[in-house]
Amino acid sequence: MAGSEKRSSSEGTREAIMEATFRALSKHGYTDLRMRDIGDEFELTRPVIHYHYNSKHELISSFLEYLIAQYKDDVTLDDSEDQWKRLEIRIDQCMFGPDIDGFDHWERMKVYHELFSQAQHNDAHRELFNEHYEQMVIGLADVIQAGIEQGTFADVDAMELSQLLTDVIHSARARRISLGQKDAPERARAAIDAFVLPSLVPNVHVEIPATDP
Repeated sequence: MAGSEKRSSSEGTREAIMEATFRALSKHGYTDLRMRDIGDEFELTRPVIHYHYNSKHELISSFLEYLIAQYKDDVTLDDSEDQWKRLEIRIDQCMFGPDIDGFDHWERMKVYHELFSQAQHNDAHRELFNEHYEQMVIGLADVIQAGIEQGTFADVDAMELSQLLTDVIHSARARRISLGQKDAPERARAAIDAFVLPSLVPNVHVEIPATDP
């Protein structure tokens, strides 16, 4: 087998293991998950999994990297788009997931947030989540900063505003998944439009009335 064919085969096997892990986590959760549960979801024999991964911990770490990678560079922004439109696209895809046929965003977010809740006990996982959080913040900040430089947006602190947006998005997703508030993302998105994005409108100054001493 040629080198490129071997790599393709290895990558295909890894993806199949990752998808089997996703299905097993969705069914059993992280705490009760066993390697045999992943094997039950895997189309090949279970020894193939053990050949690639020595333990559940190693497999879950690899799966988390795989899951986060599915949300990297998922936003295609056309430079010809209006800056407001580009920001709306970025926010929507962070909140609701990439617009890809068959991509089960909320099922993947359910697994993502379960692993997130366990990150306090795992330094490697916590580092991965911190990197992903930073990537979300920077991705939004880049769009905001481009709009500022173009003169479309007010001159705000792009990183601070982006961090606020990221926190709102993360909280809304967690409310939907952990608390069953299915309308939380839509309500949070409407609140962003009503209370956050107006701060980007240029030449709008809000006077805060002075309070009597």
